[in-house]
Amino acid sequence: MKKTEDCFLKVKKDYLNFLKKEKIFNKSMKNKISNLKRIYIPISFWIENRYKIKGKTLFLGFSGGQGSGKTTITKILKIILKKFFKREVLISSIDDFYKTSEERSKIAYKVHPLFNTRGVPGTHDINLVKKIFYFIKKKKFKKFKLPRFDKSIDDRFKKKHWVSVKKRPEIVILEGWCLGAKPQSNYLIKKPINILEKIEDKDLIWRKYVNEKLKKEYKFFFSMIDHFVFLKVPNFNMVFKWRFLQETKLRQKSRLNSKIMNYNEVKRFIMFYQRITLQMMKDLNKFASVFMLLKKNHDIKKVLFRT
Repeated sequence: MKKTEDCFLKVKKDYLNFLKKEKIFNKSMKNKISNLKRIYIPISFWIENRYKIKGKTLFLGFSGGQGSGKTTITKILKIILKKFFKREVLISSIDDFYKTSEERSKIAYKVHPLFNTRGVPGTHDINLVKKIFYFIKKKKFKKFKLPRFDKSIDDRFKKKHWVSVKKRPEIVILEGWCLGAKPQSNYLIKKPINILEKIEDKDLIWRKYVNEKLKKEYKFFFSMIDHFVFLKVPNFNMVFKWRFLQETKLRQKSRLNSKIMNYNEVKRFIMFYQRITLQMMKDLNKFASVFMLLKKNHDIKKVLFRT
């Protein structure tokens, strides 16, 4: 208990400053302090223990529906792990590994037009992800650059804007909506789950291609992750609400609004994610090392540790 209290006192100021910077004003001070004590500090202690058990770079995958709060949560954990545990932490997002707009256009032309839209397995550069993992694991560490993706223009940043990693991270936190997703049976694939699939993927070409990606290269990629942390959304309707909120914030920050989505565009966009998100809500319940249950107001109801 003393260690937990020491951690709280050490990180409290930085944690509250971060929430202020992120403009998270819709929570009371009591709620913010409660979340730090009952959610973020226990998870940080769990991560530290897992790192000590492994004895070398720990790879964590944080997954959950669109807008579930993965980015905010991972940034808070980084504050605690750096400030109290003195760990070298690297956070990355699978979103930054999307294929370029040009590459997706080629897949759309060769396979199916729906691949023009980023998101589903098949639209990420998995070879680039694996390359980054190998860079980190190398016996003799050399600095490298992490890619970045600009959602406001729906394309990857030029290499000069990538993030330089100069030290070997002790803890790598990769966050992304589909991390840990498993393929479905052919029986389930045949049944359209929404209007998008029913009308625009009548021949099942898009669905089957995505499913094959999950069976092969994504399965290998996910096997490189030591533990999964899953944020379970209350229902799929909340995914739409939270994703639309993200786009609104992006619009306020960005000068170029050309690729930022409006209400109807978001509604269509999340249909691309619906099948895998719903399947993950069933599957990740069973094998995620840490399971976080979210309320409709975005609060974390409870955290379950499985290992």
